[in-house]
Amino acid sequence: MSAKPLKVVLYWHMHQPEYRDFRSGKYHQPWTYLHGIKDYVDMAAHLEAIPQARAVVNFVPILLEQIDDYARQIKGFLNNSTALSDPLLAALAGPVLPSSQESRLELIRHCLRANAERLIDPFPAYRKLADIARWLPQHPEMMLYVNDQYLADLLVWYHLAWIGETVRREDRRIKCLLEKASSYTLHDRRELLAVMGELLASITVRYAALAKRGQVELSMTPYAHPIMPLLLDIQSAKEALPDITLPFLQQYPDGEERVRWHLQEGLASFEKYFGIRPVGCWPSEGSVSEATLKLLSEAGFKWTASGESVLRNSLAASDMVPGEDSCIHQRYQLQDQAIHCFFRDDGLSDLIGFTYSDWHADDAVANFVHHLEDIADTCADQDGSVVSIILDGENAWEFYPDNGYYFLRALYKEIAENPRLELTTFSDCLEDASSVVIPKLVAGSWVYGTFSTWIGDKDKNRAWDMLGEAKRQYDKVIASGGLDEPHRQQAERQLAICEGSDWFWWFGDYNSVESVSEFESLYRMHLSNLYQILGEEPPAYLSEVFAHGSGTPELGGAMRKGQA
Repeated sequence: MSAKPLKVVLYWHMHQPEYRDFRSGKYHQPWTYLHGIKDYVDMAAHLEAIPQARAVVNFVPILLEQIDDYARQIKGFLNNSTALSDPLLAALAGPVLPSSQESRLELIRHCLRANAERLIDPFPAYRKLADIARWLPQHPEMMLYVNDQYLADLLVWYHLAWIGETVRREDRRIKCLLEKASSYTLHDRRELLAVMGELLASITVRYAALAKRGQVELSMTPYAHPIMPLLLDIQSAKEALPDITLPFLQQYPDGEERVRWHLQEGLASFEKYFGIRPVGCWPSEGSVSEATLKLLSEAGFKWTASGESVLRNSLAASDMVPGEDSCIHQRYQLQDQAIHCFFRDDGLSDLIGFTYSDWHADDAVANFVHHLEDIADTCADQDGSVVSIILDGENAWEFYPDNGYYFLRALYKEIAENPRLELTTFSDCLEDASSVVIPKLVAGSWVYGTFSTWIGDKDKNRAWDMLGEAKRQYDKVIASGGLDEPHRQQAERQLAICEGSDWFWWFGDYNSVESVSEFESLYRMHLSNLYQILGEEPPAYLSEVFAHGSGTPELGGAMRKGQA
């Protein structure tokens, strides 16, 4: 048995893309505030409840900015000074509900966008409303009989279902609304909105407090979640997939400058909200390359992380293929690079993401701890062993009973109390032993160790070509000096949003029709906005749909590996 306990890092990545139309301020999807009132507050509450638990939590700057915007809007609305720019929130709290049949049907559809088994069926009153809501689109002529009270109750229940489980158990106002079950008044709706505003406003404060007392290490992702290796060198996609079909765009114009911008702006935004400078970076989608590591190191980051397949590809390329019983759970350094790299245990991380949601919480945690103890045995003679569990901190819990309440409480408690295991952070791991040096890093991401989720498909490649053309137009206008400083900064941020990874993720036939449609239209909107900020007419092709889907619908705005 190892004299030292095996180090275990739970790394939660909090991320949503930019859903706002920067020109109008309107939000086109509600997932930022819904995950905020459910998953971000629940995760903080679990850590607060178990002082011996530790974790690393990553926030994307554009997520932080949207959370802040929502909190400010809700506060302003309740003070009768501002309007709500999210249509779903406005419907929840506004005194006048939509009146047209089309807008009411759209609202009803929105209020069904949740995992029925976990977020609708557990509440009998919501389930009855949802049964009617599923029937109405098939019988639109019956919309004549749908009154405002039905819509109000459906809106309240939708948001009550998305409220974090810890809040439902502890907040008196939410308990009263749950007990009332129906006939919600305008006052009820505004009170629910007030709770949601408080929750959103508390997120950064709570995580900053957890970080201050050493329970949480906070890290960041570059500003708008770009795939840095592809911005730096599109050809890097061939390192893991030599036969991949690339877009006509052979190199992204001034990609290194754009990556530096995302890093600098990301750091500035992060420091604004948390008051500290992070030492760790989760590169968007765990995407790394040798050039990416160099820029991360230059930006002052001491550690980064990626997927297990990237490590295995890199070890194979370096003739360092581990044996069957070898322990690869270590930290690594690329030769001649100062930054340290941690790699995700794909098997264990995916058990949490995709398997344990159907298990009893105690059985799932016991199974998970058993796997960790097996790793502890394998790594018993190795100093500095660390197991990195890395996954979204928001998307899996919609598939768990009670938003993962029992699983997460047991997970933190059992690992923290196990004498053979040590819950820790990546920064603390840097103080132990030394890193394994590898001579080569094969560029790739956390999904399959390649970039195929974001490039190589005809629709994904088309999106890259559209982005490249917009960037060339941006460079031309900036070089001409045709924009004043406020418009230049606005264009710079709009370009950054277009460079985010999320749009490319969703393009492809394997994704659902609904999801592809939503993100495809958002992408074209963002590109169109960039042209208009530049004072240029958007190309005609931005008015045409270029990507469709045919896969199974996904819920909650979740980016789940199984769909990639």
